[in-house]
Amino acid sequence: MGRLFIESLSGPRIFKCKFCKVDSASPDHIVSKNFQGRFGRAYLFRSVVNVSLGPTEERLLVSGLHTVNDIYCSSCQQLLGWRYEKAYEESQKYKEGMYILEKERMLKVLSFIEQSKPTMQALPQGKLGIWNPSID
Repeated sequence: MGRLFIESLSGPRIFKCKFCKVDSASPDHIVSKNFQGRFGRAYLFRSVVNVSLGPTEERLLVSGLHTVNDIYCSSCQQLLGWRYEKAYEESQKYKEGMYILEKERMLKVLSFIEQSKPTMQALPQGKLGIWNPSID
């Protein structure tokens, strides 16, 4: 088996795989936080990293029929969400090529650089290194 290439993201906050803590996405690439996934709330992203695509399949979602690929963490192979390959309804075409990450399958973490900066105020809820978006 070959060596696994893992891309690291920069920035003050990073979404990581909940299971193995590998970087998955940057909040800068969020298109919408108003999506529903298999496990509850989900976010729509323009781009993600460290994922592998499952087979293409047609799936009837809340917003209509779409061709999608499930996406898996490239490190631990846990299901993280899906990628929109094709939307059949004109109003849904904007999703093509974008990714859904399930909130339940992600951690939102402050980067090491952000944690090490001196600050005059405590991090949200006193949890060092954990970013709580409800406070943001």
